[in-house]
Amino acid sequence: MPTTTPDPPDDDRLMELQRFELLVRSIHDYAIYMLDLNGNIVSWNAGAERFKGYSAREIIGRHFSCFYTPQDQQAGIPTLALNTARSAGTFQAEGWRVRRDGSRFWASVVIDPIYSDDGRLVGFAKVTRDVGEKKAAEEALRQSEQQFRLLVQGVVDYAIYMLNPDGLITNWNAGAERIKGFTRDEVVGTHFSRFYTPEDQAAGVPALALSTARKEGRFEREGWRVRKDGSHFMAHVVIDAIHDGEGTFVGFAKITRDITEKHEAAQALQRAEKALAHSQKMETIGKLTGGVAHDFNNLLQVIGGNLQLLGREIKGNANAERRVESALAGVRRGAKLASHLLAFGRRQALEPKVIDVGSLLLGMEDMLQRALGETISVRTSVEAGLWTAFVDWAQLENAVLNLAVNARDAMPEGGSLTIEVSNSSLDDAYARAHAEVDAGHYVMLAITDTGTGMPPEVVAHAFEPFFTIKPEGKGTGLGLSMVYGFAKQSGGHIKVYSELDVGTTVKLYLPRAQGAPEDIVRGEQRPATGGSETILVAEDDEQVRSTVVDTLKELGYQVLMANDAEGALAILQSGIKVDLLFTDVVMPGALKSPELAIKARDWQPGIAVLFTSGYTRNAIVHGGRLDEGMQLLSKPYSREELASRIRQTLAKQAQHLSDPRSPKSSRPASS
Repeated sequence: MPTTTPDPPDDDRLMELQRFELLVRSIHDYAIYMLDLNGNIVSWNAGAERFKGYSAREIIGRHFSCFYTPQDQQAGIPTLALNTARSAGTFQAEGWRVRRDGSRFWASVVIDPIYSDDGRLVGFAKVTRDVGEKKAAEEALRQSEQQFRLLVQGVVDYAIYMLNPDGLITNWNAGAERIKGFTRDEVVGTHFSRFYTPEDQAAGVPALALSTARKEGRFEREGWRVRKDGSHFMAHVVIDAIHDGEGTFVGFAKITRDITEKHEAAQALQRAEKALAHSQKMETIGKLTGGVAHDFNNLLQVIGGNLQLLGREIKGNANAERRVESALAGVRRGAKLASHLLAFGRRQALEPKVIDVGSLLLGMEDMLQRALGETISVRTSVEAGLWTAFVDWAQLENAVLNLAVNARDAMPEGGSLTIEVSNSSLDDAYARAHAEVDAGHYVMLAITDTGTGMPPEVVAHAFEPFFTIKPEGKGTGLGLSMVYGFAKQSGGHIKVYSELDVGTTVKLYLPRAQGAPEDIVRGEQRPATGGSETILVAEDDEQVRSTVVDTLKELGYQVLMANDAEGALAILQSGIKVDLLFTDVVMPGALKSPELAIKARDWQPGIAVLFTSGYTRNAIVHGGRLDEGMQLLSKPYSREELASRIRQTLAKQAQHLSDPRSPKSSRPASS
């Protein structure tokens, strides 16, 4: 025969009811009162009298709708509130309420149904808080011993219970059981500190709360609390000191509310604001670096182009050739610096393809081993069934090399570098915690070293341009910045994990692609070859224009030139046959370079077009990717690169024109 737990003895029940009555009487910042089934007020407390201005004699027996505005009464809000509480188990709302003197206040209202021990609905518990003053209103009702017990037990959205002077729990309501997960029998007689985290317990937070409430009359704070199942929730806690009718201190009234959703919303807002501020900073730096890179690359083009022309004139003079080569090395370093700035600002002209990242990395092993030296071992691990990724393979190689060189510098005594690539799915929870990345499928590339590692304060700044902890002259502080910009511009994500004296792992997430990988075609460095075709150079910078014209003439071409798009169009319209238009992307004037290319093909359908620029802005690059059908030679370029790209562009156009399936007047496809 099943056993049942006997009810507490009458004396214990009476004592518990008295405690609940004392508890409610001691709460002054909440209006707590009871309604009968029809909504008539059957009890009243000091908090309600303070909020609403009615004494118990004036209000008991009246319908609670008298506190509502005439508009809410006509709309049937009071009836809706009771019906909702009856059917849904609770009613919560905020709105204007009316005091006895006719003034209004904005109230937060909770109505819960109250059931007797045999399960009959006997009325409603109503808790009102004046949220206009942003005070945690404590509830107090004046009702019979049975009504007090039913009332406190009927409130399920607040944990309301009493502590003795030592902090031991003396009663427990249904709201406390729902929020914290403990039954009355499990907690009464135990210390309330059990709901605090181990860290807060060690820091003495529970004792501080009681001493503050005892000295100042009130303690209010938000913090993490622990449920029975070990899960944490964010709680808003109010503790008030309780005194009996003679003023003797008898314990504490404690009200707890679960505000986890509110806390998470605030955290999400904070993360979004932080991500927005970071994005705006990146955009500002991107615009700045773009403008600087454009002018800087033009200067490098003038210097490099003239040095190469000079180099051909001083052949045989070993000292002069050595000095020219040294100067050209400086140009190449400057070009690399400008390229890193553009990468960080996400202003590169990417040409993404569907690639097999694993094969690409395995093909880099020998190059990486040579770059890192004999004291560092390199190991590459590729997951079976690896997805393809949609990324610019040349820029990915550059990013991997940068990360490997950074790892080498962190291992001056040698060590190991591990490169792992695998499939990875970032879920919504990760995306919520990292506002800069979208949930989805990625190919994850992890590069791990056994170097010196970085402290958290260094990791926090690792991606900022020019930030470096290397000795002066050992680095520009742009390596990780470039990789960061490349990852973001590619639609991916990057994360750094580091520990001092253990090492560092950089994880690069690349967007997954669909379909088979495309072939990677690497350009071969061949001797510069020229031709006899006619080339029209459109370039607004006089020094750049002069240098490229001299270089093209030296390569054997017939060269025409214009200092803007309008001048170039006039030459095309004159009837002079032009085989290739070589135009800067960014030039002043109403006619822009992409429009010039379209008009050029309208006037001379067989013409080939090759763009050049130190910074393309959004003229022929959109979404970080070079527009389809566009061919771009980025400044600064060498004589060999110029010669090679011109021959490639002319050959591509000739192939296009000889294809019988291709209309001769149509625009050529991308090379």
